[in-house]
Amino acid sequence: MATFQYNALTGAGRLMKGTIEAGSPAEAAETLKQMELNVSVLEKAKSEQPRTPVGRNEFLLFNQQLASITKAGVPLERGLRELSRDVASQSMRRLIDSVAADLEAGVPIEDAFGKREKQFPPLYGRILKAGVETGRLSEMLTSLNRHLELAGHTRRIIFEAISYPVVILTLGAIIITGVFRFVIPQFRPVLQDMIGGKLNPLTTAVLALADHLVPFWASASILIGVVVVALMMLSTTPAGRRFRETFLLGVPVIGRLYYNSILSRMAEAMAVLIGAGCDIPEALRLGAVSSGSEKLLLDSEIVAGQVERGANILEAGRGARLLPRLFLYSIQLGAQRNELQDNLYSLGEMHADQARVGQSHLQIILLPLLLVAIGGVLALAILAVFLPIIQVVTSLSAAG
Repeated sequence: MATFQYNALTGAGRLMKGTIEAGSPAEAAETLKQMELNVSVLEKAKSEQPRTPVGRNEFLLFNQQLASITKAGVPLERGLRELSRDVASQSMRRLIDSVAADLEAGVPIEDAFGKREKQFPPLYGRILKAGVETGRLSEMLTSLNRHLELAGHTRRIIFEAISYPVVILTLGAIIITGVFRFVIPQFRPVLQDMIGGKLNPLTTAVLALADHLVPFWASASILIGVVVVALMMLSTTPAGRRFRETFLLGVPVIGRLYYNSILSRMAEAMAVLIGAGCDIPEALRLGAVSSGSEKLLLDSEIVAGQVERGANILEAGRGARLLPRLFLYSIQLGAQRNELQDNLYSLGEMHADQARVGQSHLQIILLPLLLVAIGGVLALAILAVFLPIIQVVTSLSAAG
């Protein structure tokens, strides 16, 4: 399959530009003819350079504007065209216009965003599809905004908590590097003579580090680079995202905060879907999609499938690893009492409150922990330098 770009006129005489995938130019022309388009230009599309993902703040603003436009009843294609006119970034304007052109050409919304998954967050196209199918696109986008703002606030807390220690650690690393590189080697003969050439293990390790300082920092830099690249590669596949999510859920405080955040997002999305007339299995599936969690998506598919086969939701949830029993019990109770939507909104608010408490805990404990860790590293370095002197002084005092 190849990609062809075209210029065409609609039946109403409106100029349309876009791309289409086909096996040959003739096949592409025939497909466009079936779409009742009068093609004037049809040529093979030039290969595009890989584009960078949309920035978090830029995407949040785009999502907020899209929610406002859809709430006003503007069709999605027209809304995207209007948004592109107000975007300052040229690359973002071209990206929005290309999505709008695909939608105008009849490409399903999930495919239009899915083919640009390197620019937009994973599953974003499926979230939009769920909103369009249920007629609650604006509400789902607004709910997604709250989830993104909560996640952004968490990232700001982490950044603020580690920025000060990182500055101290960087300055300390520079000072220690200078000491190890230029000062400690000068003291090696003196320290060895002072205690007969037998240095303690800590001082020996510090002196060895001073001899291999450049390889140490090079290895540390390579290790950090490998970790960053590995995390980026994990984001490209569902299995990789599940692995990364499993690791994140295992991190104390941060894992619990993330867990409550995705459950809150799923509960709010399910409430919107139930209000739009979806049944429980479909609401489970689409709500998990809206959460952005691959692990929740797997759990919800298992539970939804068993519910469709006649099991009640509590029985179906026995095989779920991430969906809590209270969550499932509230759904079952709400369905029995005809209060499902209210129960789901309550669940969403409860987990959002727990996520906010987690943010407060993170803010309280992260900075002290990092400062203690940095202080410990500096203390070991200082102790390693002065330990031989302390040993000599102690020996002289005992001899005296």
